[in-house]
Amino acid sequence: MLVSKSYAVSLLGLAGTVIEIEAEISSNLPNFVLVGLPDASLSESKDRVRSAANNSGFALPGRRITVNLSPASVPKHGSGFDLAIAVAVLAASGELNAKSVSDWVHLGELGLDGSLRPIGGILPSLLVAQQAGFSQAVVPKANLAEAQLVAGLRVVGADCLAEVAELHGAEHKKTERRFSVRSGPANKQVELMPELDVSDVIGQDVAVQALTVAAAGGHHLLMVGPPGAGKTMLAERLPGLLPDLQMTEALETTAVMSISSRRRQPGASLNGLLVRPPFEAPHHTSSVSSLVGGGLGVPRPGLISLANHGVLFLDEAPEFSQPVLEALRQPLESGEVLVNRSSGSARFPARFQLVLAANPCPCGKSHGRAAECKCTSQQKIKYSSKLSGPLLDRIDIRLLIEPANPAQIAMAREGSGARQTSKELRQVVLAARQRSGARLAQTPWALNAQVPGPYLRRNMSIEPSSRLALDRMLELGKLSMRGYDRCLRLAWTLADLEAEDRPSKDHIARASFLRGADNPMEAR
Repeated sequence: MLVSKSYAVSLLGLAGTVIEIEAEISSNLPNFVLVGLPDASLSESKDRVRSAANNSGFALPGRRITVNLSPASVPKHGSGFDLAIAVAVLAASGELNAKSVSDWVHLGELGLDGSLRPIGGILPSLLVAQQAGFSQAVVPKANLAEAQLVAGLRVVGADCLAEVAELHGAEHKKTERRFSVRSGPANKQVELMPELDVSDVIGQDVAVQALTVAAAGGHHLLMVGPPGAGKTMLAERLPGLLPDLQMTEALETTAVMSISSRRRQPGASLNGLLVRPPFEAPHHTSSVSSLVGGGLGVPRPGLISLANHGVLFLDEAPEFSQPVLEALRQPLESGEVLVNRSSGSARFPARFQLVLAANPCPCGKSHGRAAECKCTSQQKIKYSSKLSGPLLDRIDIRLLIEPANPAQIAMAREGSGARQTSKELRQVVLAARQRSGARLAQTPWALNAQVPGPYLRRNMSIEPSSRLALDRMLELGKLSMRGYDRCLRLAWTLADLEAEDRPSKDHIARASFLRGADNPMEAR
């Protein structure tokens, strides 16, 4: 009795385990047995494999076929094991070269006609396989571009089971040999959405400057203003100010997107590396699990992980449920989220930049020109308290936004007054980030917003004369210690934007202004 082996990968979040698939054909009564803790969709692979093999010209023997998925203690799910099971069984029956089959990782779902269909999670699966010592992999051709992102791994893209069989020495003349071999990173790049230009914004010069500061230092941002003031318009243009993702960031973000089924049809493949920061704007009825992550049995990434190294925008933030808003506090500090489900625990990255937008009151008319608010005091207090103190304390920039006045609109209509474009400001932001990166080169951090308070005060000291006003506010109790540190971080970002070696008194004053009130919705 010949026992053949092939290999696939079982993912749990972005982590995974290489699964050894053993196939044995014995002389007992005909049956196809699959053991090793498969879920329902994986258990159904028996029928897909048998039909795919028959329709590809390989009749499975009418004997007992036993397939073991090892280690048996690891939960396994999904249809991505189909190809590995099929080649292991064909190798056990003598149709394929068993040694060749065991040297490759096989990933892909089989159709009944023998076609090889794309699956999700190709990028993190191949990274796991590479770390385990494998250097060759077979994937569906539709997944080939994503698979090419793993440098140093030889990848074969195939359209059907017959092509894979030919790769492993099967003599099959029914179909042409159409598989292609490529290795190295792909050149094709994709963007999640077309970027909007900040030059479209009218009459919000202070807000655009604050947006630039937020982009340069990685600071979280809260904008409060009446409806129509331009809060959403500003937030949507923040990703355009952010530099391209670095390679490690791009791979991590692409891997998260790969295991998510929200942005693509089930089984569809990403076309390349995500090089621009993502932007997520969930509706205010979103649940905690949709934001943080969840799923039935198998942990799935939430929107905060899909916004990794990008922007998470909560429009009408006070309309979100309290548990949703409070669930953001821990990821804002740690940069990751842990999702626990029955099949295990998965860690997902969540290094996002948070942007909140809110009206000053439920009707939105308590602030601004010609204010005609009809909300009661109790309604205002209840509305403003939706954003808790601990959450607001993690927001560096808090702005009151005023609508553009008729004069500003007229000037924009006439084209007077040059406004910087997103591309121009992106270069300014990139230069500022390079300065902060050079200053923090020997630390675990790269952006000013990431620097902890003790290191900030001990190793990034500012002249006492420059921070005199800030010290006075702290002494009078008008500023908490955390708020004090956040003002210092903003001051360093302002200095980086102006290519200054150290923040000045002016930078401290502007940082205090950007820091704003404890709760801008209560500021009148």
